[in-house]
Amino acid sequence: MILEKYHHHCYGKLAQNGVTVSKTTPPSDDQVLCLTAADVRKTLRRVDPQKATGPDNIPARVLRECADQLTDVFTDIFNISLSSATVPTCLKATTIIPVPKKSSVSCLNDYRPVALTPIIMKCFERLVMRHIKTLLPPSLDPLQFAYCPNRSTDDTISTTLHLALTHLDNRDTYVRNAVHRL
Repeated sequence: MILEKYHHHCYGKLAQNGVTVSKTTPPSDDQVLCLTAADVRKTLRRVDPQKATGPDNIPARVLRECADQLTDVFTDIFNISLSSATVPTCLKATTIIPVPKKSSVSCLNDYRPVALTPIIMKCFERLVMRHIKTLLPPSLDPLQFAYCPNRSTDDTISTTLHLALTHLDNRDTYVRNAVHRL
């Protein structure tokens, strides 16, 4: 019953946006990605049950433990979303929660905003990201640090510093420093 309401809610949002709603069909020639039920099931089974519930109030534990029952519904929702290039508004909802930066709060600047999004949207994003990563060349630029596993801002700083100091070892050279503060 709840699953049917959620399914109808997402399909209804797509229909309100002028998108023709139908069950998953094989991808057309121009559709790059069509998710399989096996991929969706695998992603749902890997959901961390400790994650906070998003604005849709669907607990992570339910998604994980009911992955077999939910797979077909979410596969349809995801594939319709991909084929229409429209994300249902029910998956785009976000709740902003103020979290204290330190134990003693004295003003609003002592809070940082944390956005709670539906866990199912994170699953959808993970599936799309996995597909995009397969299309990337195996050897990215060695100076690419963002969105790479096991790379961080520390690596960026260390590499930049090393390049600058190595360059300064050469005669009659200099390094220009540009620092942007937020």
